[in-house]
Parts: sequence; C-alpha cells; structure tokens
Amino acid sequence: MKIKEINELKVIAKKVRRGILEQVYTAQSGHPGGSLSIADILTVLYFNEINIDEKNPKWEDRDRLVLSKGHCSPALYSCLANRGFFKEDELKSFRNIEGKLQGHPDMNKVPGVDMTTGSLGQGLSAANGMAIAGKMDKREYRVYCVLGDGEIEEGQIWEAAMAANKYKLDNLCVIVDNNNLQIDGTIEEVMSSYPIDEKFKSFGFQVINIDGHDIEEIIKAFEVAKNIKEKPTCIIAKTIKGKGISFMENQVGWHGKAPNEEQFKQAMEEIGD
Repeated sequence: MKIKEINELKVIAKKVRRGILEQVYTAQSGHPGGSLSIADILTVLYFNEINIDEKNPKWEDRDRLVLSKGHCSPALYSCLANRGFFKEDELKSFRNIEGKLQGHPDMNKVPGVDMTTGSLGQGLSAANGMAIAGKMDKREYRVYCVLGDGEIEEGQIWEAAMAANKYKLDNLCVIVDNNNLQIDGTIEEVMSSYPIDEKFKSFGFQVINIDGHDIEEIIKAFEVAKNIKEKPTCIIAKTIKGKGISFMENQVGWHGKAPNEEQFKQAMEEIGD
C-alpha cells in the first residue's frame, strides 16, 4: 500500500476518534477506553478491507462484522457515520432515549450493524453462524469478529473457537483487542487468558500477532488472513486502552467514564484534525 493511502487512513482514524469522544461526552455515558483502542483496526476494516455498500446495508454478498465487545459501540458508530451509513450529526444522539444509537449496537435500528451485541462472549458464536451460512450458500463474503481480551475469559468463546475449527471456517477472521485492561483491572489480575496466541493456536486457528495501532501492520494482517485456507484466523492486536488521549492511555478508570468539558476539550486538541 502507498504511503499516501496509509496517511489517508490515519486521518480517517483521527476522525473516528473524534466521533467516539463526541458521542461519549454528549451522552455523558459510554466506554471511551476500549473504543479508542480499536479505532485503528475498525478504520482499516471499514475504509480499506471489508466489502460493503453504504447505500445497500443489507446487501447479501457484503462482508460481515460482529462487534462482540458491544459496549465499544462508539467506535463502530463513528466508522459507520464516516463511511456514510447515516449522517454524522446522528452521533450526537448516542445513548439518547429517542435516538437509534444505543449503548450496544442494534442490527434492527442502525444501518450497517450486522449483529446486535451486548452480552459479552456471544459474538463469536454469531460470527460462526454467518460464516457457516456463507459456505452453505456458496457465497464469497468474509466474516470479522472483534473480541475484547477480557471478554475471552467467557467460556462460550472457546466453545465457539472449537466449532470454528471443526467447520474449517477460513472465511472467518477473529480480532482480539489486547489492551490488557478490563473493567476491574489488568487481565492478569482478573483472570489471565495469556498466552492468548498459544490458546488460539491450540484451538486450530492461524494466529497473527500485530501492533493494533500500526496501520500498515493491520492491513498486511488482513491480507494474510484472506489467503489462509481450511482454518479460521485470529489476529491478536496489541493495543493501548484510551489510545490517542494522554490522560486516558492505559488507565483502567476510563473503561466506562465520560470526560468533563475541560477533559473533552483537551482530548479533542490532542487528537487534532
């Protein structure tokens, strides 16, 4: 990929981050930390990788994305708005009782959302179903599933991982957002799932380890994943919770807290245009 194109994606990622902050600040509710940690990954997916049509959100041959860590919906909504699935002004309605942008994404209300998520641990099972359906219907679409590293403490994730291997879902790509923090502390403190890569390998996945904030690395990982046959792929993205905002980075307290006016202004200045 050309340097110009990588730089363009970096600019979009900044817009995505600004959208995340605007949503959480306006609502005075939400999860900025984990949304910011997946901003670069979702930017690459929605603006470089997945095959979708914002004018036809239900297109049968589109690629699918399941945001299993559904509480990080601000990142998804910001990408969808910037991609043109709905107007960017609607981001201001996040978590508003009269708006459609709920705290967790709802496929029945938001164009571009492929799966309603919220209860952690369930998204990979849904993604498996989509991938199996694609094979049965002989369609070429791919399915992407974003998991949190705290979320993979859920047992259902590993049942789904076994199924993905059994059915040789090479049209499935799992992305683990490995920011090492969850609501109650570090992954090691709560319930360590390390080594994550070895676990997914033992469940039959092709594993790729990347820096989840390096646009070029993210792009290359998705290219590799598309060429893996007879097995699912897991991309483990090492990320920073609250990435891009100095006072939020690696701070567990920003898992689910909204900035005040002063913090919001500082954060927006740090992101820049």
